[in-house]
Amino acid sequence: MTTPYEEPERAAQNSGGEVADVPVDPGKIIAVHVAYESRAAQRGRRPAKPSYFIKPASSLAGSGATIERPEGTELLAFEGEIALVIGRAAKNVSLENAWSHVASVTASNDFGIYDYRAADKGSNLRNKGRDGYTPVGPRLIDARGVEPTELRVRTWVNGSLAQEDGTSDEQLIFPLSQFVADLSQHVTLEPGDVILTGTPAGSSVVAPGDVVEVEVDAPNAPGTPSSGRLRTRVVEGSGRFDESLGALPAVDDKQREEAWGSREAAGLPAIAPAADAAPAASADAGPAPTDAGPAPTATAPGSPSALPEDLRRRLLDLPTAGLSAQLRQRGLNQVSIEGVAPSQPGTKLVGVAKTLRFVPAREDLFKKHGGGYNAQKQAFDAVGDGEVIVIEARGEPGSGTLGDILALRAKSQGAAGVVTDGGVRDSAAVRDIGLPVFSSASHPAVLGRKHVPWEADVAVACGNATVLPGDVIVGDDDGVIVIPRDLVEDVVDGAEAKEIQDAWVAERVAEGHPVDGLFPPVGRWKDEYESWLASRDQPSTGSGENQ
Repeated sequence: MTTPYEEPERAAQNSGGEVADVPVDPGKIIAVHVAYESRAAQRGRRPAKPSYFIKPASSLAGSGATIERPEGTELLAFEGEIALVIGRAAKNVSLENAWSHVASVTASNDFGIYDYRAADKGSNLRNKGRDGYTPVGPRLIDARGVEPTELRVRTWVNGSLAQEDGTSDEQLIFPLSQFVADLSQHVTLEPGDVILTGTPAGSSVVAPGDVVEVEVDAPNAPGTPSSGRLRTRVVEGSGRFDESLGALPAVDDKQREEAWGSREAAGLPAIAPAADAAPAASADAGPAPTDAGPAPTATAPGSPSALPEDLRRRLLDLPTAGLSAQLRQRGLNQVSIEGVAPSQPGTKLVGVAKTLRFVPAREDLFKKHGGGYNAQKQAFDAVGDGEVIVIEARGEPGSGTLGDILALRAKSQGAAGVVTDGGVRDSAAVRDIGLPVFSSASHPAVLGRKHVPWEADVAVACGNATVLPGDVIVGDDDGVIVIPRDLVEDVVDGAEAKEIQDAWVAERVAEGHPVDGLFPPVGRWKDEYESWLASRDQPSTGSGENQ
């Protein structure tokens, strides 16, 4: 085995696609059940204390290896994780000194076959202990050169990013050092022992032919050290289990839901909540934010649905000033989202509102709801084609409410744009992405300086305007307005008629006429306009062919 702090050159993955050596030689592998806020939010249960299970050393594999999904099973799930490698024996060490006992960190994949999860009853031996089910590597990162709160883990499936999270206090339920200190109360951690530190949200099912890659890095550390990508290819195993020797694999919808990450991802029908039931919250979780409102129905007010293409095109041709005037004529004056401007002058925005609400920053709430796969990230992942994410940030410009990564995600989802009465980070990069974004300011600070992402798809107050999911949002250089969905066609008809009138008036003014009595037309000017309009609407005819 390699000695503590030694860089194991033999662990580097061969560029020719060969299987790399395993860069560790542990006496024991200890895995953490749930450690990330995002995973806890996804599962709907948050542990008060860490808990663990053992994986056999025979489950280790190097980068480039294959992993078998046993014949007759269906739920092989990946879990990209950060692995800690112990460098000095640890027994009853303090939380403050625990990190000094860690020699290195690297990437790992805590694969599991959910078909045996129920039979294991928590031991995870058959579920997660099979040969090759703990790939580790390919390189080790010296723990002395990185901060335990500034690591990052990412997982790709067939080249697409599936998991990304960090190890800050906001993202982890328990700090990495706590696992070392806690475990050392019960067992002596020997040099070479490995601790798998849990997986963030995004774990899901893979099938034969899929390729899973995991990388751990420290992007803010000198030299940006990285484990490199730990690569594993899934293959179909041969042979069936002997019922006379032990339990056979078995799955149900609960296991499918947990393996895939959600009922929707597993292809299962949604479970409708009882009309009088409220979601339960754990005693230590505080108020639970929701990532979705009530399931929309065909008759529910404010139900999001895409605008008909013809209506969308008509709205693109109309100025917000004209639409605002039409709303005012119908008694609606509080429909302007105040204090926002486009990141790029000349931008036009039309879409259906998808809402997101932030509450004021509070350290304990951000720790529970700000990190990992929070309501903000869930909203940007769930935005649909033609939708506008409208963010309630209380008019607070003192931190970003989105940056370039989320803007890119929204654009890739087909979003029509974003409106926030807060700030935008990475503003130049956001402009380059080309997604219409209206905000109150640019600001370099991260979300947690001022906000806690709380819930999506609810009524929000953005720029002193109330916005419901499904409202129609229109923006241009004059600002952004909100049109109730049930009024939009009537408002468009009125605005188009007014645009025609204003164009006629502009021609008369250009001819030298004063605006008195002409803007708007009254008296003889009104008669002339109506006569012009009537002649304009008459079908023209000519000799010969029908026109």
